[in-house]
Amino acid sequence: MKNWILGGAASLGMAACNSGGPTYITTGNANPPSIQVSATGAVSAAPDRATVTAGVVSEGKSAREAMQNNASFMTTVFDALETAGIEKKNIQTSQLSLQPRYDYSNRQAPKINGYEARNTLTVKSENLESVGTMLDALVSAGINNINGVEFSLSDPTNAMSQAREKAIKEAKAKAQRMALAAGVKLGPLLSLNESNYNPSPRPMMMSVRAESDASTQISPGEQSMSVTVNLSYAIEE
Repeated sequence: MKNWILGGAASLGMAACNSGGPTYITTGNANPPSIQVSATGAVSAAPDRATVTAGVVSEGKSAREAMQNNASFMTTVFDALETAGIEKKNIQTSQLSLQPRYDYSNRQAPKINGYEARNTLTVKSENLESVGTMLDALVSAGINNINGVEFSLSDPTNAMSQAREKAIKEAKAKAQRMALAAGVKLGPLLSLNESNYNPSPRPMMMSVRAESDASTQISPGEQSMSVTVNLSYAIEE
């Protein structure tokens, strides 16, 4: 079987690639003549879910003291989340650790001079307008480590369907244009497959600052979702 990139010169082949993927006409005895095209459809949608990763880092002279200090703060944190209306099913412990702190001074062998306890939570909320207020409440309750905030779609089905529809429409139009340019008649669809590319929004990194009258401002922006389809059409004799 032989493959040709549609176009009489290399520059035309590059133009086909830049428009959303290469377009091929195949001929030969093994398979029926066909036109193969690809296209990508993309849509943007406003996210409706926020995921916050935050926790408490506590220290103590002993392991027990570090864990007790941490537990005391975390009790207040859970109370703050309940007050904010966050259901328990949307709260998950994502990290819990206890490790010694070492003193490396005086060019001597390191000595343990205390312990550090970490308890990190992953919290989901669909009330985006209150995320900033919730973060302020968590910091007031004892949270001193915020790893970031991510926004996403709780159900991307509709956005993906729109992107898929746009991709198929563009691929079909491209196949029709190529068939016309090649002087052949487009036949029935032989195959169709797709691939998705839905990058998560870049996490919003935050740091804990001294208390002030200003509240934390959060902007969810938009999330882009795309679908790439590959179509193969028969060429009618």
